[in-house]
Formats: sequence, C-alpha cells, structure tokens
Amino acid sequence: MRINRGVHRVWTYVRSAPGTYVWLAVLFVTTVALHHMSPEFEEQFLRQRSTNIHELSSNPLRVLVSSAMWIDSGHWLPYVVLYSLFHAPAERWLGTARWLAVCAAAHVLATLISEGALLWGIGHGMAPASAVNTLDIGVSYALAGVVAVLVYRIPEPWRYVYGFAVLVVYAVPLVTGRTFTDLGHFASVLIGFGCCPLVRVRNPKETVGAWAG
Repeated sequence: MRINRGVHRVWTYVRSAPGTYVWLAVLFVTTVALHHMSPEFEEQFLRQRSTNIHELSSNPLRVLVSSAMWIDSGHWLPYVVLYSLFHAPAERWLGTARWLAVCAAAHVLATLISEGALLWGIGHGMAPASAVNTLDIGVSYALAGVVAVLVYRIPEPWRYVYGFAVLVVYAVPLVTGRTFTDLGHFASVLIGFGCCPLVRVRNPKETVGAWAG
C-alpha cells in the first residue's frame, strides 16, 4: 500500500511538469545513443549539432534546437536531480508555456552572447581561428536561467539571499576561468533575472498540493 501511494505521488509530480520530464526522457534516449558511438564518431556527430560559430552561421535554428537535446558529459542521472529541483518547480509555478519561454530565452540569448564574445576574441587574436568549430552543446544555459528566475518564487528576505548565492555560484567561474561558456552561464542567470515580467501573472493550473496526490 505504501509503495503504491509513493508511486502515485511520484507520478502525480511528474505529470505536474510534463515539459520537464519529456525533456529528460529525450535526454535519456540521446545519452544512451552516445554510449553506443565510438569516440571519433561521437565527436564529429556532436560537433554537427553544436552551437559553434560555424554551425550558427549556416544552420542557426537547427543547432539551437538540437544542441539542447544532448549532454556532452554522458551522465544522465545528475540531470534528473537538477531538473526535479529546478525545472519541475518552475514549470509547475509558471506553467509549461512560460517555463519554456524562460528556457528558450536563456538558451538562445546566452548562446548568441557567448559565441559572439568568442567571435570577437578570434577577431582580436585572443582565441585561435579553429575555435569557430568548438564543441558547444548541452542544457546548462537553460538550467541557469531557470535557477535564476526561481528567485521570484521565494519570499523576502530569503529571495535576496538566494539571488546573491546564484550570482556568486555563476560569477566565480567567470572571474577565475573566463571561458566563453562561463560567460554564457552568467548571461543566462541575468536573463533569468530579467524574466520578471513573465512571473507576474499567476499560473491558474499550478498544483500546490501535487505531492499530496
């Protein structure tokens, strides 16, 4: 009985954030596919789906979508935890459409900002010309944007503590590493903070008692 009740609660929670868990399901399939590729083929395959400067200049829409369907680390389980902690609550709170808008804004704009900075670096001799084909895939920009937008879900004064912590977590790598992906992650956080207008209208379908089943 307790097992059935637990399964029901988990299933209720999953159904309350369909976009999050459909995305996770896609990532599971693509991660399994990666594990069946040879290292040489995997690198070539992912590079063609990467939001690098070369692919963005020729197939921007295709790679912006496809790059968010793969995990370059090959480890899926950590994303189950992260998606459940951040994406699922955000989707339940905002509704699928507005949650997806935050994800898309963070993913697309941060990609363009970071790759634009890399292009500038190449043009000024700060990065090699070969960097136009660098591998840049994954879901971390969208995740960072959602982590940031959740600041508006937290009541004061803890909202400011959470917001400051998010800034520190993403600013430290930017200061110490100064890579284009560090810039992309920090830009994603600022974009998430900037999505305030999207959170002002309450989602009528939000299920506060989803775990109660």
